[in-house]
Amino acid sequence: MKTIVISGGTDGIGAGLALACLRRGDTVVIVGRDQAKGAALVDAARKGGAVAEAMVVRADLSLVSENERVVKEIKVRFPTVDALVLCARFFRSRHAVTAEGFEHNLALFYLSRFLLGHGLADAMERAQQPVVVNVAGPGPNPTDIHWDDLGLARNYDGVTALMQGGRLNDLLGAAFPAVHPESRIRYVLVNPGSTATSFAGEYDPPTAAHIESMKRFGKPVEQSVAPILTLLDTPPDEPLSAFVEGRRISVDGPAFDRDDALRLHTLTEKMLSR
Repeated sequence: MKTIVISGGTDGIGAGLALACLRRGDTVVIVGRDQAKGAALVDAARKGGAVAEAMVVRADLSLVSENERVVKEIKVRFPTVDALVLCARFFRSRHAVTAEGFEHNLALFYLSRFLLGHGLADAMERAQQPVVVNVAGPGPNPTDIHWDDLGLARNYDGVTALMQGGRLNDLLGAAFPAVHPESRIRYVLVNPGSTATSFAGEYDPPTAAHIESMKRFGKPVEQSVAPILTLLDTPPDEPLSAFVEGRRISVDGPAFDRDDALRLHTLTEKMLSR
C-alpha cells in the first residue's frame, strides 16, 4: 500500500480520492481547511471496514508559511511519500489578497502546488514509483500569461485568473523534470473534465448560476477519481505527461514550453524569496 498526500482533500475530487484510497488500504494525508470534514472522511472509511492509517492536516494553503509547515509535518511523520495529489482551489469573482501579499488565486492554485511539489520531492524520491498528480486542467489551447502582473492587480477577472492558474500549472509540470533532472518522480497533469464537485468559491450572481448548472450536469466525482487511482498505481514512464478526461495529450506544444516553464520557475523563486 502507498502513502498518499492529497491537498484539497476535504472537498470534491480530493475528498472522493481520499475516501477511495482509505477504503483500499492506503495511508492518506488529507490536507484542507476543514478538520471536521477530513475526520468525517476517515470515519466513513473506517465504518466501511478500512483499517488504513490517516492524518488530517488543517491548513490554509493560500499562505506560503502554511505550505512550509505542512511539508515539515508530513516529512516528520512520513519520511517516504509515494504520491502527491494536488487538488486545492477556490474561485473568487472579486480580487482578494492574502495576508502575505499574494493574489489569492495565484497563491492557492499555483504557489501552493509549487511549494508542496518541490518541498516533498526528497520524501517522494524514497518511494518505488513516486508520482505527482496535479489536477489543474491541462489543454492544447494555452491562455495568455500576464507575466508582468501575475496577480492581475490591474485588471482582475475571476475566470481569467482561473484560466491563467491552469496555464501556470502546465508550466509548473513542464519545469519539474528540468529542475529535478535525475529524479524518478513522474509529474502528471490531469484535466478531469466537468465534474459535479463542491466548486468551492465566492461567486458573483452570474457566475454562481453557471456553477449550479455545472453541478447538475457534471459527471459524478467517482467517475473522475477512477483514472487518478490508475495513475497512482501505474505512473507513466515519461517524466511529464498530461491527460484530459482520461485521454493522453501531447506535452510538446506551447502550453508546456520549456523556456516559459523555466522563466516561471525563476520568477516564482523570486516572488517567494521576498
